[in-house]
Amino acid sequence: MKKLGLSVLSALLLAGAVQAAPIRSNLVATDNVETFITLETAGVAPGQTVWAALTQNIRPRWHTYWINPGDSGIPTEIKWTLPEGWKADAITWPAPTRYPIGPLVNFGYSDQVHLLVPLTVPATATAGQAVQLDAKVDWLVCEDICIPESADLSITIPVVAGTAPVEPDAAPLFTQARASLPVPSPFPATLSPGDKAHRLTLSAPGLDRGKISEAFFFPHDYKVAASNEPQTMMVDGQGLSLSLVPGGPLPAGPVTGVLTFTEELDGQKLRHAFAVEAAIGAAAGPASGGTGQTSWATALLLALLGGAVLNLMPCVFPVLSMKALALLRHGPGHARRHGLAYTAGVLACFAVVAGALLALRAGGAAVGWGFQLQDPLVVSILAYVMLLLGLSLSGVFTLGGSVMGVGQGLAGRDGLAGSFFTGVLATVVATPCTAPFMGTALGFAITQPWPVALSVFLALGLGMALPFLALSFSPALLRRLPRPGLWMERVKQALAFPLYASAAWLVWVLSIQAGPAALATVLTGMIVLAFAAWVYGQTRLSDGPGRTLGTVLALLALGGAVAGATTAAPVVAPMAGSAPQNPGNADHEPWSEARQADLLGQGKPVFINFTAAWCVTCLVNERTSLSTSAVKQALKDKGVTYLKGDWTNRDATIARVLESHGRSGVPLYLLYLPGKAEPLVLPQILTEGTVLDALADLSSP
Repeated sequence: MKKLGLSVLSALLLAGAVQAAPIRSNLVATDNVETFITLETAGVAPGQTVWAALTQNIRPRWHTYWINPGDSGIPTEIKWTLPEGWKADAITWPAPTRYPIGPLVNFGYSDQVHLLVPLTVPATATAGQAVQLDAKVDWLVCEDICIPESADLSITIPVVAGTAPVEPDAAPLFTQARASLPVPSPFPATLSPGDKAHRLTLSAPGLDRGKISEAFFFPHDYKVAASNEPQTMMVDGQGLSLSLVPGGPLPAGPVTGVLTFTEELDGQKLRHAFAVEAAIGAAAGPASGGTGQTSWATALLLALLGGAVLNLMPCVFPVLSMKALALLRHGPGHARRHGLAYTAGVLACFAVVAGALLALRAGGAAVGWGFQLQDPLVVSILAYVMLLLGLSLSGVFTLGGSVMGVGQGLAGRDGLAGSFFTGVLATVVATPCTAPFMGTALGFAITQPWPVALSVFLALGLGMALPFLALSFSPALLRRLPRPGLWMERVKQALAFPLYASAAWLVWVLSIQAGPAALATVLTGMIVLAFAAWVYGQTRLSDGPGRTLGTVLALLALGGAVAGATTAAPVVAPMAGSAPQNPGNADHEPWSEARQADLLGQGKPVFINFTAAWCVTCLVNERTSLSTSAVKQALKDKGVTYLKGDWTNRDATIARVLESHGRSGVPLYLLYLPGKAEPLVLPQILTEGTVLDALADLSSP
């Protein structure tokens, strides 16, 4: 009996010990990091919000990354799989540390880090049940090299009645985790933008200048301050200020981040970490237009010039031919009205594109110039439009009769609707191209409030429409145009072939974006569309039921082609960051942040080409300047690693890199030289000589 009593007592003690143990997930140990999740409470109650901590024990001398990783790296990410109604909020990040690696500086954590995440339990949770939460954790861990790692974690949590108490054995871990968090700054902060440097001021009159050292501001947005540049500190009677070298165009709105500094108190050095939200103040030094790099007036001028040069890009050539034929057909008497209608179409389309771009970015999407061509459905529809326009110029069908009558009824007897929609089409097909001056202007625009941004986009549209508008208002130039005649029909038919070429190019882009199945569907749709155009052309002038039947068949075929594109196009196959297909040049590697950081950490020169299959400027540069034998040999002789980042499909990481260099789209060419933190940015329009000159300063390995 005594023996039985001891057994029962032991079992009760064991049960109590198990109950008192913290609720934890499985532990996953990779080569460099141990990872597990701990719950702060002994359970959860319906409607309660509790804290979970992701703990990582990091291999000595290695580090992981903060939300802003600095010059390179990727922040740790947690992807939760939760029961219905449960919610996991964003990571609460501890104050980071700086890690210099050669010319680069990274922000992150070493040894051990606890990342806190609040979990909210739905009020409908049933007490007495246990639920399982799954988390896929991805991180990059670096020393001399960078290694991406991951862990699949699961934690089982009991749902209890009432309020779940804090688990005593988990309290030390969460106390340590909260001690590493930045505290809200008790002092107001202001950031004054400048051309060469911003000034961050903390209004803290009580700070003792002789006891403050090692101040550094870690911005949440990498554009606020270059990670590898020193931050000059000044402490006076008004508080503390830091000089920040800009890392890119200054974003709109308050600047947030973590300000750390060391204070000597009673012979001990204490490290403070304040969560700062700095209002944008008056410009530091000469007026800079609020960006730290480009003024509004400069951006407007660059946009106007870039829009004008855009007319010379290969994207716009098919539409240029249509504009020229339109002027000849209408004659000088109506030229001004058609020039204004065309300009209105360009500006209207630019306003729509700009509005969509700004709305998507405001919603958190990482998009830039040409974003619509990252959607396979848009590419498919645009290929259909190019095919139909080509068939029309070839004489397969003519948009006349009742269809044209609708346009004339809306826009007047002189066919102004055609000029308006020609301007719209010219804008749509211009988006795959980037002209000189455009990159800086658009990079400025996407960081500004919407009225300023819209004005820059409209200036770009006005620049694009300006040559045609000037021609339509110049009687002397109009008189020099050849008179209409039979030759115009021959030229019109010949100009159909650039439109067919544009359709073929768009289909090639689609094959990269969406894979073979979507390609086959859209090619079938193009055949159906051609049949619809032929049926309409053959029956348009018929009388009676033949015309009606032909129109119905054409509309059904058109609907079937569009429906096919809708179902096939959204299937996207390629992985983000992979290089586009380019059989003529296999001397490159796919770009990734980890690979870039690895090469730069080894002190190797790196050339990076950010491109897209739908970017005609990119493709022309690759064929004429980057794939020549001289450039290939120079890259090899100089020991340069050639990385290619593909933005054909949306990639938030590439979008972030583009924006950090003041660009909103591709192409972007960067050459990193050993010993220099900032890359050499090559022009958007390349020549073989430009690339060879950039490589000339490199010594052979």
